[in-house]
Amino acid sequence: MHLLLLADTHVPKRARDLPPEVWAAVDDADLVVHAGDWVVPELLDRLEERAARLLGVWGNNDGPRLRERLPEVGTAVVEGVRLGVVHETGPSSGRETRMRALYPDLDLLVFGHSHIPWDTFVAGLRLLNPGSPTDRRRQPYCTYMTLTLGDGAVHDVELHRLERPTARRT
Repeated sequence: MHLLLLADTHVPKRARDLPPEVWAAVDDADLVVHAGDWVVPELLDRLEERAARLLGVWGNNDGPRLRERLPEVGTAVVEGVRLGVVHETGPSSGRETRMRALYPDLDLLVFGHSHIPWDTFVAGLRLLNPGSPTDRRRQPYCTYMTLTLGDGAVHDVELHRLERPTARRT
């Protein structure tokens, strides 16, 4: 099963829309995972319409309309992998140990908030942050991730760099 990982899209505050490359990845994915900071429900509506399947959570920049529709923590078992998604995980120092303790039953935790891509593994838990496809902040590129799940394992994790960020709204 092919997954697309997104976080911190901040549409329309940081970008008018997701980049075309990301929409193409939505079309190719069996499951889109979004780790929060959508900003407006219209992007959620569009992803629900276009994605084969969507697992998302709200982030700190998401107001009541998104929080009514999305959980703070999302979980699913996909191809034998116990998957979780959350927006915030706290400081990077000690993250792996904290998350293993908080989510003892997960194999994979997708998170956002920092806009900084992250890929680590500790005691049976893979932690992935896809960065942001629209707001690179202090990173050299806007980013998103893809991966494959199969036979109870995570395969082929790839960080995709977007050469040009989507234009900001004026």
